[in-house]
Amino acid sequence: CSVESEAQIVAVAQAVKGAGAAALRGGAFKPRTSPYSFQGLECQGLELLKEAREATGLPIVTEIMGTEYIDLFEACVDVIQVGARNMQNFDLLKKLGRHTTKPILLKRGLSNTIEEWLMSAEYIMAGGNEKVILCERGIRTFETYTRNTLDLACIPVLRKLTHLPIIIDPSHATGKSWLVDPLAMGAVATGADGLLIEVHNDPAHALCDGPQSLKPEVFDGLAKKLLKLHDFMKTVEE
Repeated sequence: CSVESEAQIVAVAQAVKGAGAAALRGGAFKPRTSPYSFQGLECQGLELLKEAREATGLPIVTEIMGTEYIDLFEACVDVIQVGARNMQNFDLLKKLGRHTTKPILLKRGLSNTIEEWLMSAEYIMAGGNEKVILCERGIRTFETYTRNTLDLACIPVLRKLTHLPIIIDPSHATGKSWLVDPLAMGAVATGADGLLIEVHNDPAHALCDGPQSLKPEVFDGLAKKLLKLHDFMKTVEE
């Protein structure tokens, strides 16, 4: 979830690359509900992400918090994440459309409809940047057992409504590491283009979201299952 130290982020990057991950996502700037929670290492975190990229070759993904960071992110980040709390920050979306050509990973808001989510994507694309990736990370419902409620039905709905790629984040959706495996499998079976899965080498002592993070060896086993399921689903579709 968060970039904590050079040793942590490089070790995790090497582990997930070995398991087949296509990119490294880490939070340098962290929007938190409580002002007293860990807020991220900010610019230092960006530097550590760059070191992890140099060590592994993985492109880096991280969340932008405001328009004042666009030039900085344009210079050093491969994919810019717009978090759930900023999904309807229209000033930010418009400027990302006009002032960067980097791909934008747009997370669905906590309580937003699919139509509202797609309109946020349109703000970016209308500005000239058509490289938008949609990320479902669970929505807020009456259910409290899980952190959020993962809407896998959004995958076939989005397939019908848009050409944009769809990523599923089972980690933030559930808040529980043991639920990541079955929901990741469900996302692949339902046709997701990718997954955002949180991995930490010491979840019990993570500075943010440890309970939903997988240990590297668990992620490695899950990745192998997901690739087999992906290949099987391709044969079924054929």
